[in-house]
Amino acid sequence: MKTRDTIVVGASAGGVDALVAIAAALPERLPAAVLVALHIGAHPSVLPELMQKAGRLPAHHARDGERIAHGNIYVAPPDLHMVIEDDVVRTIRGPKQNFSRPAIDPLFRSAAVVRGPRVIGAVLTGHLDDGTAGLAAVQACGGIAMVQDPEDAHAPDMPRNAMRGTVPDYILPIDKLASTIAALAGSTTTDTPLAPPPELMAENDLMLEPDSIERMAKVGRPTGISCPECGGTLWRLEAPPPTRYRCHTGHAFGAETLGAAGDHVIERSLWQAVRALHEKKALSTERAEYHMSLGEPKIAQRFVAQARDAAEAARALEQLLYKKDRSS
Repeated sequence: MKTRDTIVVGASAGGVDALVAIAAALPERLPAAVLVALHIGAHPSVLPELMQKAGRLPAHHARDGERIAHGNIYVAPPDLHMVIEDDVVRTIRGPKQNFSRPAIDPLFRSAAVVRGPRVIGAVLTGHLDDGTAGLAAVQACGGIAMVQDPEDAHAPDMPRNAMRGTVPDYILPIDKLASTIAALAGSTTTDTPLAPPPELMAENDLMLEPDSIERMAKVGRPTGISCPECGGTLWRLEAPPPTRYRCHTGHAFGAETLGAAGDHVIERSLWQAVRALHEKKALSTERAEYHMSLGEPKIAQRFVAQARDAAEAARALEQLLYKKDRSS
């Protein structure tokens, strides 16, 4: 008889306090392993120490290849993805996913594929939508899907987007979510293990082996959208839902994260245009003054007009950008 012995938890902005609350609620000799992905990037992290101090379980940054044991908390190390492969944890410095390394989706997806109904997945506070596809994978493979109540979250985006990607089994404030995880840990599951969808297995394999255009063709279809990380073509993955995007070098995005990245690219391009217009105004003004000094007023007037047009265009773009700032 299988038990729910694998707990995967993902968090971003405001996540430290939420994760500490979960650690404090877990009993000693927990009949499950806890694996945590927090968006910390390459920055030093004391999260394992904080979780261990708050609760009764030992916690440490995961080491590549170590065996997963009950009663332990494994935290994804800075700048490394963490996934489950068979009965060991792997730490991989692969391409960023949802602009994050470590990211939540790879951990959840690997747990779903390898351990099916044995998994309890919880998406906590954070911006955008990392964890949405991963939690849907957990549920698709028979696991339990949990979400921190968005009204209780420091940053409600991740919980809300996870709720759009699947129908969670539990939506709870962090204190009740923590106690529910503790109660479910080690419980017996009578569910017949579901065979992971082939597309999900193929997508999970991409995390452990180099990507290629040929392999991407098996899980998605190309779009006309460029990867905001490397500029390559993005492929749309729709099976199983929710929709997500991936380039053949391995960068991956949820729809919300990709949309935010597109907004950033547009804004950066507009500010670059403003800079170029200011420079054109300055250069045209200097050229107008030069030709006036040579007694060539007609040529000078042409450059005066160019400076005026550049200034007006820059002003229009600035008004657009400042209006966007006020509305955001």
